[in-house]
Amino acid sequence: MRLARLVLPALRWRRETGFHHEHEAIDAALALGVGGFILFGVPGARADEVAALTARIRARAGRPLLLGADLERGAGQQARGLTPVPPPAALASLEDEAAIAWAGRVTARDALAVGLNWIFAPVADLDLEPENPIVQTRAFGADPARVGRQVAAWVAACQAEGALACAKHYPGHGRTRHDSHDRLPTVDLPLAALTTSDLVPFASAVAAGVGSVMTSHVAFPRWDPAGVPATRSPVILGHLREALGFQGLVVTDAFIMSGAQAGITEAAAAVASIAAGCDILLYPGDLAGTIAALDRAAADGTLPADRVAGAMRRYGEALARVSHAPGTAEPDPAGAAALAGRLLARGARRGELPPRLAGVELAVVDDDQGGWYAPGPSDIVRRALAARGIVESHGGARVVLAFAEPRAAKGRAGFGPEAWARLAALVPGAALVVLFAHPRLLDQVPEGCPVLLAWHRQPLMQQAVAGWIAERLAPVGAPR
Repeated sequence: MRLARLVLPALRWRRETGFHHEHEAIDAALALGVGGFILFGVPGARADEVAALTARIRARAGRPLLLGADLERGAGQQARGLTPVPPPAALASLEDEAAIAWAGRVTARDALAVGLNWIFAPVADLDLEPENPIVQTRAFGADPARVGRQVAAWVAACQAEGALACAKHYPGHGRTRHDSHDRLPTVDLPLAALTTSDLVPFASAVAAGVGSVMTSHVAFPRWDPAGVPATRSPVILGHLREALGFQGLVVTDAFIMSGAQAGITEAAAAVASIAAGCDILLYPGDLAGTIAALDRAAADGTLPADRVAGAMRRYGEALARVSHAPGTAEPDPAGAAALAGRLLARGARRGELPPRLAGVELAVVDDDQGGWYAPGPSDIVRRALAARGIVESHGGARVVLAFAEPRAAKGRAGFGPEAWARLAALVPGAALVVLFAHPRLLDQVPEGCPVLLAWHRQPLMQQAVAGWIAERLAPVGAPR
């Protein structure tokens, strides 16, 4: 029962049932003694649904819990009605540390307002490998010192509001060519090379007082010859504690990911991860089996008593430092919209953008199919234009909306062959391509028309693009 505190299962919203289908699982997990939950609200949970869920969990538990969520793009990433934030790479492109601090601050405030106190962000990986299918725009960039400053600014702003931030994915996932959702990636560099690159942002996060660090399911065989994932490497986790001086909570990346197990059972991987130095196991596939394996390992000495005591102590310290009472929501949609507008105004582009559009006809190229979970909608630009009274006209200027974001188990960094073929067919005669993806993909768009970078398919950026188009459709001299 005691070691169950070191396990956080997942709860997922469904369109048909909201979170109601999770009530039985919540009660069962609390009866086992879990230390909290990770919540997933995409693609459509409302803020009030998340708040009701966390209130119910706390009432049923009768004790403090860590309630977390992936909020790399703000709390609006998991709940409608909270503030969306552009992806880290987009924020970094503005070269405005105040914007990054705003993102950390508003994310924490919104999260706490709906009962979430552990924020699995910021990403401290470096965007170093063009073929990486899972990091890309989730990272602030490639320069270690610059990313370190940005990570530190985000962490400080977030934790000043009373939430727990989490630098991820230690010691770095940005060099891999594979996604750890699908397999165990390998980075073939020694510690000396990583110390001056990948580890720099994590050192900056630690110096900024980050409360937690998430491990990567990535192997570094020239650092730890055992070739195991960092999640269960005593060598790599020992460096985090000893060389970087981190004394906070170490949490694994999701245990449902293939890279976590890497050839052994989930139960064995869970025991090995705690033994190696992790404090919290996140999102196991078999909750009861994982807890039972930990209890057996503690009883027979496979898990040393001091290792268990250290993990429990850090869990308690994390509980003590975060808020457990919902705060007051302070969403800032105007601030988010202003950032999105700035990104479109100064973002990367190719060619001369059209100053005017004589009508508009939208075409969609959506590469974000496949993977574990359905992508968000691709029709928000169309709906936002319709809400402004703008009706698409056959024969109007063709605007191609091209979506290609990093997604779990998608397995590719750029456009797949089907999406690229459709893009190539639509570009001739088009007035504009709007690219909702990493700026590297500008080079993958066939020549023939200008390209505007919009970074990500999130509603925030699609709505900003609709406004950008509407301005160019408005009659000269008309009010905007």
